[in-house]
Amino acid sequence: MLPVLRLAAEGETRVSDVAERIADDLSLTQAEREQLLPSGRQRLLHNRIHWAKFYMSKAGLIASPARGRFVATEKGRTLLATSPERIDVALLMREPEFREFYRNEGVATQQNGISAQPLEATSTRTTPEEQIDAAHASLQAALRDELLQRILANSPAFFEQLIVDLLVAMGYGGSHKDAAAQLGRSGDGGVDGIVNEDRLGLDRIYVQAKRYAPGNPVGRPDVNGFVGSLVGLGATKGVFVTTSTFSQPARDYVKHLAQRVILIDGQELADLMIEHGVGVRSYRTVEFKRLDEDFFGEE
Repeated sequence: MLPVLRLAAEGETRVSDVAERIADDLSLTQAEREQLLPSGRQRLLHNRIHWAKFYMSKAGLIASPARGRFVATEKGRTLLATSPERIDVALLMREPEFREFYRNEGVATQQNGISAQPLEATSTRTTPEEQIDAAHASLQAALRDELLQRILANSPAFFEQLIVDLLVAMGYGGSHKDAAAQLGRSGDGGVDGIVNEDRLGLDRIYVQAKRYAPGNPVGRPDVNGFVGSLVGLGATKGVFVTTSTFSQPARDYVKHLAQRVILIDGQELADLMIEHGVGVRSYRTVEFKRLDEDFFGEE
């Protein structure tokens, strides 16, 4: 907040105008300047500047004279004259108007069934959007672990069918009836399933599934055996899926093959299941709205 207020005290400005100057003041690397929120919809730096501007406006330190523009108020300049080491929520709470806003924000949060911990009690270095994204990531991580545990608790045949179901859900083949054929029988040549790449069946994707426990990675010999099966079948495309991980030699091996072989480890498998609704279902949807600047434009 302090760098934002300092630049606002120099005169009327915009977020896009101050972002690089703030990044320079904070000695941010290029990667840090380009870092996105977990949602991928906005740069982290711009998001924090927007929230800093919003919170300080509630404390009367910043005003918005025109759309998308902001400037320090007399109260903001007076605060800067005291040479504060930092500006945070605790400091803003000294202002009655900010306390009122913050109290109302907490009440609204509780009414919506969400734990209303003060921002300084959770993190003074993250914005509300970052906290939402972090909570979502925690839920996703827990769901990912639970999915892998349930897969390991089921039979190898279930796992093989799950992989075929997932590929069909991702759009390969169009339907289970026409596109997917589970093999998983002795003498299958090291292939656990076949999925048509398109609805007409012009090309096929061969599948190998290894249900390994965590800490037991799939090595190059297993992948080499799968590639040998593809060669024997005259196939050019394969997907090797495991509930564990792949060793680095196994990953390096598939980079230079004539065949196209995709390796999917446990974490990516769970992420794909969540993304495409395989083995999971939605139980709650939360919609967030933001101000429509075009609605308020008078041009």
